Amino acid sequence: MNASDWNPGKLLELSGYYWKTCTLHAGVKMDIFTIIGSRKLTAKAIAEKMNADQRAVATLLNALSAMGLLVKSDDFYANSEGARTFLSKDSPQYIGYMIMHHYHLIESWINIDQAVLSGKPVRRRSSNQDEVKRESFLMGMFNMAMSIAPKLSDSIDLSSRSHLLDLGGGPGTYAIHYCLKNPNLKAKIFDLPTTKPFAEKTINKFGLKDRIDFIPGDYLIDPIPGSYDVAWLSHILHGEGPDDCQQIINKTTAALKPGGMILIHEFILDNTMDKPLFPALFSINMLIGTSEGRSYTEKELADMLEKAGVKEVKRLDFKGPTESGIICGIVSRGEKIAKQRNTDSAIHDPY
Repeated sequence: MNASDWNPGKLLELSGYYWKTCTLHAGVKMDIFTIIGSRKLTAKAIAEKMNADQRAVATLLNALSAMGLLVKSDDFYANSEGARTFLSKDSPQYIGYMIMHHYHLIESWINIDQAVLSGKPVRRRSSNQDEVKRESFLMGMFNMAMSIAPKLSDSIDLSSRSHLLDLGGGPGTYAIHYCLKNPNLKAKIFDLPTTKPFAEKTINKFGLKDRIDFIPGDYLIDPIPGSYDVAWLSHILHGEGPDDCQQIINKTTAALKPGGMILIHEFILDNTMDKPLFPALFSINMLIGTSEGRSYTEKELADMLEKAGVKEVKRLDFKGPTESGIICGIVSRGEKIAKQRNTDSAIHDPY
């Protein structure tokens, strides 16, 4: 939006937009869309199932109807097609976990000014939070990846690859779909020990426990065991500062065989750093929640790869639903040998 497009009405609409956000969050948190399902129910019936106040429930239902998430007919409420598809737990396309993750972030977003003034995070990282918040985060990642991974696995050719490293892979959604697409591919997910139960749950759900293993560890501290010919780093670099990002990439390339491919999936900023909108706003989310994390530009990510000895660096023709992109490259044989000779001790020492 251009500066000339702003007026008091639009500014006030923007200022109050959180009303819609909080109304959506309440509907998901209280499972209203799941309760309704494919039926048409009255406010009284819904309130009874929720063990809630009928007047208050009707007020919320009317607001959700005004937003187009519910459809009201006489005194009955039904899910819109979108709500039934994405907001009911009975749907395989349910994204409610990610919405609940956003709900858990709201308290910290109110304190942006404190983060800006101090330069320090005002929110603990999800891995250090309680079980409910951790589940919302990890299964939210699963929700989002499920909307991307099936098509992505069709567009990225891993047919000649045999061993995938999914670094910081969470519940393993991408590793799962890459393995489903490529029958000869095996994978290892490297992530924090608290993530293991969620990963095992999704791996077992897809019947891939014989091809996908979970390695517990902290990629900032622990060495990466094994040798791989492809590495997938999805949405982990934005949680770290530039120096740690470089170390993560160095450590990853050290675990790759000569000719190995590294793929980085991130919310990528233009080199001017002021667009697209989502990566720019996501940098604020990282300011609030991490010591040095932020969104990175295409050039910054490419430079990190090249410093790690990666060749043929390029951005793939892919655009995710929230302006995510993929940058990839190949670890060449000569660069691999030189890098191992010069930095072997640094790579294998925990830091």
